[in-house]
Amino acid sequence: MSGIMRLGHVDINVLDINESRDYYENIIGMEVTREDSDGTLYLKCWDEWDKYSLILRPSEEATYNKVAYKVEKDSDIDDFKEKIEKYGIQTEILEAGIIPECGRVLKFISPSEHEFNLYAEKTFVGKKVGHTNPAPWPIEGKGIKAHWIDHILLMTQGPEKLMEATKFFEDVFDMKLAEQVCVGPEGSVQAATWLSAGNTPHDLAFVAGAETGMHHFAFFLDGWNDILRSADVMAMNNVKLDVTPQRHGITRGETIYFFDPSGHRLETFAGLGYAVCKDMPTVTWTEDELWRGIFYHTGQENGAFTTAYTLSAYK
Repeated sequence: MSGIMRLGHVDINVLDINESRDYYENIIGMEVTREDSDGTLYLKCWDEWDKYSLILRPSEEATYNKVAYKVEKDSDIDDFKEKIEKYGIQTEILEAGIIPECGRVLKFISPSEHEFNLYAEKTFVGKKVGHTNPAPWPIEGKGIKAHWIDHILLMTQGPEKLMEATKFFEDVFDMKLAEQVCVGPEGSVQAATWLSAGNTPHDLAFVAGAETGMHHFAFFLDGWNDILRSADVMAMNNVKLDVTPQRHGITRGETIYFFDPSGHRLETFAGLGYAVCKDMPTVTWTEDELWRGIFYHTGQENGAFTTAYTLSAYK
């Protein structure tokens, strides 16, 4: 059995589908690759090769639906189904085509109470620059020209569900706990965790909060200069910023946090930070250095950063 390869797509509800389409095309630089009769949009970044990585559903509420991860082989679907059910969690296999452009999908609710989907096949469309003698980046394109959706940070209702979910993804999917924030007596309580499926600092992260939901998902950029250019693009278009260009202590990433028109928090994340290997010691941030880990330069609390987020749609 192979493991999870990478994040496949994020599925969210948005308030104004036309405004969202304009935002994700012209600010983020994504391309609409499919549009359903109910107005649902499917988008991809220029450096992604599958049909889509983001689903935007028109809705009266700005909420989070689910995240999907891609596995290597279709047989992994059956292997993971058995492993997840042995862990005591129910699963469901959705036949090919139920999730548009995808093969069979394994659906389950993780201990964090978020829906996860696993799939091995999705319609291939290729990168914007092709895969034979490609240019390093496409001349055409709009906005910040994000490369790909890099990771997602999900909120759990309290630290207990976070710790259950972290252990689940370590045990079932062999994900590596790259970093953690530990609080409480002798640092015995995990308040946030960063899990890696490959060799980057995180593909999936959890943080404990008051409700179940999504804190943000992130778009990858090359480096610091791209982060600064992105901040310029956002300012020119009056995008609401949450955190101006900064460096994380956690993951060492270079970052901006900002909001889409529906109020979903997004991130531009640059720099791969460091290479994760199975034998790398887990990096631990203590409660007194929590904000240094989040915002390395200032080390200062940003109150709304931990209290404002997107609720799950089923809540």
